[in-house]
Amino acid sequence: MHYLFTYGTLQNISIQKQVFGRTLAGIHDVLNGYQISSEKIMGRYLVIEKTNKKESKTEGIVYELHKSELIKVDLYEGKAYKRIKVGLKSGKSAWVYLKA
Repeated sequence: MHYLFTYGTLQNISIQKQVFGRTLAGIHDVLNGYQISSEKIMGRYLVIEKTNKKESKTEGIVYELHKSELIKVDLYEGKAYKRIKVGLKSGKSAWVYLKA
């Protein structure tokens, strides 16, 4: 199983059903050292950026996914985003998507 930290559209139930064919159950968590960027992908979609500032944080939801579901997210996010591994406030190691 893999953890995925989300901060945008993947928290939307209709998007989850479209991408995964099901609704996900997640838990709140925090990604320190990152913030929501003022820049948006395609002028519409949120993206986070690393700040290296202790006071910066992004609140989001963590979902547990199978490897096959993570590949579905790669396809959904497309070439505009890249997936990296991060450490969360909870101590979990999770994947998150940043601007490519």
